Amino acid sequence: MEPLDLLRWSQAIELPRDTGMATKPSELRRAWVHHAPERDVVALFRAVSAEGEPVPAPWWLRALAEGRLEDRDTGFRIEDRMAQLLARRPGWVFVPWAADGESGYWEFMPSEQGRSGHRIPTTILNTSRHDGWIDVLPAHSGRTPAPIQVAGLAGLRSRLGEFEAVR
Repeated sequence: MEPLDLLRWSQAIELPRDTGMATKPSELRRAWVHHAPERDVVALFRAVSAEGEPVPAPWWLRALAEGRLEDRDTGFRIEDRMAQLLARRPGWVFVPWAADGESGYWEFMPSEQGRSGHRIPTTILNTSRHDGWIDVLPAHSGRTPAPIQVAGLAGLRSRLGEFEAVR
């Protein structure tokens, strides 16, 4: 792998400093990977990830490069619909400062330090691990539990009561 490609990649996913105040994923879409021609984004991602080493990247780009997601806009739509659902419900907060290249995640604040005493709140994030594109990490205090695979937005909508019951 060329060091120049790695440098280009770090610049490709770099966000402006002021995105730390974002309240939804669409407010984070200000990096090169979000606006450059999609074929160029995928080509650079494939070049830097060719060695098999983990490369920081948005979930939708990993799925797109694997041929499991139709296009970047589909990934954006999934994030936006999840944001529309969660932003209307009390207790859910968008956390924009995820790992480099990631799209942020949602936390259910009542599950942290509530009756159950958990230190880490229930967390919902997008993933390329499966084609439902949504994982839930239950509230916890010790080791991070295995993520719960959710079957898309409909699956999330139908299970939100279950996830919000932990307080």
